[in-house]
Amino acid sequence: MTIARASSALELSPIVAGLWRITSWNLSVPERVRWIEQALDLGITSFDHADIYGDYQAETLFGEALQAAPALRRRMQLVSKCGIRLRSVQRPYRVNYYDTSAAYVRAQVEQSLRNLRTERLDLVLIHRPDYLMDAAALAETFAALTHEGKVAHWGVSNHSTSQFALLHQHHALATNQLELSPLHMDALDDGTLDQAQQLSLRPMIWSPLAGGRLFTGEDEQAVRVRAEMQRIADRHGISLTTLAFAWVLRHPSRPYPITGTGRIEGLSEAVAALDVSLDAEDWYTIWTASKGHSVP
Repeated sequence: MTIARASSALELSPIVAGLWRITSWNLSVPERVRWIEQALDLGITSFDHADIYGDYQAETLFGEALQAAPALRRRMQLVSKCGIRLRSVQRPYRVNYYDTSAAYVRAQVEQSLRNLRTERLDLVLIHRPDYLMDAAALAETFAALTHEGKVAHWGVSNHSTSQFALLHQHHALATNQLELSPLHMDALDDGTLDQAQQLSLRPMIWSPLAGGRLFTGEDEQAVRVRAEMQRIADRHGISLTTLAFAWVLRHPSRPYPITGTGRIEGLSEAVAALDVSLDAEDWYTIWTASKGHSVP
């Protein structure tokens, strides 16, 4: 079997800007343009979207900014995701469900291109594992859209090692976008980060701040981890946000962590993690606080 390969290796910025919440930022078009410019000035050139974000409206808001300042497109990489049919007023499905059929993936990619006012997406991810996925047929769709110049690279999100391997066998994947934070460590043990190292494919990491729970959670784990991290952050002279990103970045799979903030200060704190070197003891101190016990 011949596996379709990407024309070049995927390169993203060390910190990726996530646009999941852009609809709640309430920014005007000029303000969105300025936010993008400030992110680029910080070295954040990769922007993570999904067709369903913001009830299918997030990509359009970003695209309006690119339409207002089209020169910005040349300075960035656009990432999107598809494969989830999410119920909404405009889409009255009986249930939410997954769809990786050729027709649906093509339709959503082409809609994302229109929404984002671009001719090509740098990376498209299958958002969640589809139990009805036909890997060979999906790979053919990938190959066709790549040949047409509409997508440069393909990957997945939230896929297990076996799910990743199945699709990767038919079409070379660039990344697996996974959840990892000091409060959510499944990826350290389920083999997905091991697979990323094995294949030399850098993972993308979503929710490195545990959706804000790291700062506001009142459960026992969150309180315990926050207290320990504050001591380490104070010693390094950095914020909790910077420490959380540094903890993710310390993993040898060389992950790309994704922010989720519209605050430029929050982006700056994430970028500051690139200059932080955590030793193994600090890293495992946070691991121990999260688990509530020492290593075996």
